[in-house]
Amino acid sequence: MKGKEKQTYDAIVVGTGISGGWAAMELCRAGLKTLVLERGRSVEHGDYPTANLDPWELPYNDRVPAHEREAHYAKLGRKDYVLRQSSKDFFVKDDEYPYTEKRRFDWIRGYQTGGRSLMWGRQCYRLSDLDFTANAREGIAIDWPIRYADLEPWYDKVSRFVGVSGRSENMTQLPDGPFLPAMPFNCIETQFRDRVQQKYPERRVTHGRAAHLTAYDPEVHLGTRGKCQYRDRCIRGCPYGGYFASNSSTIPVARATGNMTLLNHAAVREVIYNADAGRATGVRVKHSDTGEETEYFSRGVVFLNASTLNTAAILLASKSDAQPNGLGNDNDQVGRNVMDHHHRIGASGSFEGHRDQIEKGRKPNGFYVPRFVNLGTKESKRDYLRGFGYQGGASRDGWWRLVREADLALGPELKQRLLEPGGWSIGMTGFGESLSNPNNRVTLNYDLLDKDGLPTLTMDAGFGENEALMREDMGTYAAEMLEAAGAKNIQIFREEAHPGFSIHEMGAARMGRDPKTSVLNRHNQVWNCKNLYVTDGAAMTSAACVNPSLTYMALTARAVDHAVSELNKQNL
Repeated sequence: MKGKEKQTYDAIVVGTGISGGWAAMELCRAGLKTLVLERGRSVEHGDYPTANLDPWELPYNDRVPAHEREAHYAKLGRKDYVLRQSSKDFFVKDDEYPYTEKRRFDWIRGYQTGGRSLMWGRQCYRLSDLDFTANAREGIAIDWPIRYADLEPWYDKVSRFVGVSGRSENMTQLPDGPFLPAMPFNCIETQFRDRVQQKYPERRVTHGRAAHLTAYDPEVHLGTRGKCQYRDRCIRGCPYGGYFASNSSTIPVARATGNMTLLNHAAVREVIYNADAGRATGVRVKHSDTGEETEYFSRGVVFLNASTLNTAAILLASKSDAQPNGLGNDNDQVGRNVMDHHHRIGASGSFEGHRDQIEKGRKPNGFYVPRFVNLGTKESKRDYLRGFGYQGGASRDGWWRLVREADLALGPELKQRLLEPGGWSIGMTGFGESLSNPNNRVTLNYDLLDKDGLPTLTMDAGFGENEALMREDMGTYAAEMLEAAGAKNIQIFREEAHPGFSIHEMGAARMGRDPKTSVLNRHNQVWNCKNLYVTDGAAMTSAACVNPSLTYMALTARAVDHAVSELNKQNL
């Protein structure tokens, strides 16, 4: 093969994260020769250098020195638990990939094979029709073009492959699925559940629904995976494949078909658009390791899964005579309607008793309290729209509590106390929905380029009055539940919340029913470029209050099925 023919594939996928891995796997399984482009470095499953290091083996007590934070992680360092010696190499350096803030935005990125699927929070929940119908019901933004019934079989499909542990609750606002066994509650979590249920029957406490294999089936959980080992070092990468990540699941399965070509250090500059045909013919790529630029072509489909804001950036940069404002942006909707969940608000409290009980292992999961406000009943109505859920867990203090006890003398007493765990406590955090707002947007900044020579983004997004009203209840209700459970020393924490911090950025190329007000149709196709699909967080029309990754995967599986069907019918 020569020239263009050598660079032509049946399909192109941009990104290898949660949704990109799914697109790659499903397209390859369907028999399409698929080029998968990752702008970051190669990370194979097992390339997790700190995964087996103990705390004393990590430099600086697992902290990043101030001079390094200031030089490379000025913005990432705002999310303190992320920036550690043990995990920093999976996150983007702010000085290499800068962005501009009109309003504060905490953009947290991972550029490598697997993207942020290596270090995500692994909580997996479904949107319900309460969420899919909310915009239309309340006159906010635009209506979703799909309902729960459209996505339910795809939720089931991806849930089985991912392996989601949890417990069925038969709640309309939190649809169930084919769960693996839930990670058991410890004694205090059980007490919390029982007493909250007794005093507040409408506030259900269930097990967190997490992408961890509590039971392993080699015929279902394909790739290089095994059972969760309860190490709770997930952010460093899991050598056991106990949690779901592209590196240990979808990418190996795609590779095994023989149909995948994966290129790293391949930053997509733009999508190539043929206006006469109304289709994407390929992508222009900047190879960051060589500095060369290359065009790759698709005879079939292109899937954009670069993560919400990077996908928007690629669309905005894909300008032509036919699309002067960017591909799919005739209506000025690309880059708008950016959403994220707001959190950093909740409560904590200590518990007496149960000193004879302690957990074995380090369970990487806790409890979940589903939304219980604004459910369509008079009792649940509040003076704001939408709602929130809580994530939390109980644990016993370790040896570090003794640092606070300055009056404790050195010697045998200290040694004995070091061997004894401290008291029990619970911490719980609310995650609230934000409303779609066209003034929350990102735009391209050609005056500031990243290390790959691509234009950067300017962020102009924030939370509004509805979110502020909601946050008052989020703190108060958390404290109420802890009090009902018997907690002492209850403290409500309320910290400033800014978009990006929850790492659930959504919107920017939303689905809809009308090309005048949306970027994508009900099958995730760009309206004026039907062989171009967007199935990452950019496609979301509203945010709901649950972690969104399972929805991204379900949308991707559904869209690939549609794309393959249309290709077979020669409609694309």
